[in-house]
Amino acid sequence: MTSTTNSTAAPDVWLPLAADEIEGLPEGLNYRFWDGAQDYPADPADCAFYVVPYMKGPKVAVRPLDGMTSVRVVQTLSAGIDHVEPGLGRLPAGVRLCNAKGVHEASTAELALALVLASLRGLPGFVRGQDDEEWRSGFYPALADKSVLIVGYGSIGSAVEDRLAPFECARVARVARSARTTARGPVHTLDDLPALLPEADIVILSTPLNPSTQGLVDAEFLAAMPDGALLVNVARGGVVDTKALLAELESGRLHAALDVTDPEPLPAGHPLWHAPNVLITPHVGGSTSAFLPRAKRLISGQLSRFAAGEPVHNVVRTTG
Repeated sequence: MTSTTNSTAAPDVWLPLAADEIEGLPEGLNYRFWDGAQDYPADPADCAFYVVPYMKGPKVAVRPLDGMTSVRVVQTLSAGIDHVEPGLGRLPAGVRLCNAKGVHEASTAELALALVLASLRGLPGFVRGQDDEEWRSGFYPALADKSVLIVGYGSIGSAVEDRLAPFECARVARVARSARTTARGPVHTLDDLPALLPEADIVILSTPLNPSTQGLVDAEFLAAMPDGALLVNVARGGVVDTKALLAELESGRLHAALDVTDPEPLPAGHPLWHAPNVLITPHVGGSTSAFLPRAKRLISGQLSRFAAGEPVHNVVRTTG
């Protein structure tokens, strides 16, 4: 079913997309459209399944949670959950919080690779040269033969490595919360970073933002990176200490490519805009043509399981 039902007995589902745009939605649910508008589409107390508006920020994400006394599932359309975490304490026990695993891996990994290649090969300078009608030839670093460290080896980190595979990197090292072994090699823990960072020509951040990663990339972390190394952040801005990064950029020792910043959006006049050796994109890792088809499939699949009384997927937290 792809339209709102009229049954007052049916559980309410709040969607940030029109129900008739999503194929395969199950019968027996009352679909309400809410994409963060000031007015709610119905009483939040009747909402059983809440799909959080995408990229509308934490204020919008958590605003209806106080009134959602009957909610059983909160589904984000992002890989991270930090924008809804401030409101989880307002929810009743047993609410399942699900992330959008499977939606953003391809797009975010594409951007991570694009940022690496653009930074190494000097594309920002070429664009400026084109604007100024200047032929800026020269020798630039290649991705081939570089050592890469992926910090945050979940589904996105693994997708990044998939896309690095054809580029003849000398080495790819992996770091995650827990140590394990994969088909490609070992995954280290954050405790191993001091030994791994000095060998990394490129560090790609794809870790979630949580207490263990807030400010992880501080002055000590950056100092351990070798001269001329490149830091790529497709995670969250808060993973990096902006002041410490600015000091390294302004000294000319490190390079950075950032899809996320702290603060975000980066305000006009902020020194990061004009720091040397930095490429900034405006948090567009997941904002591609691949998003909507994958998001719709996720919503449809999750609601089909919910309506059938089956366990939902991608549960990352249960309130209690």
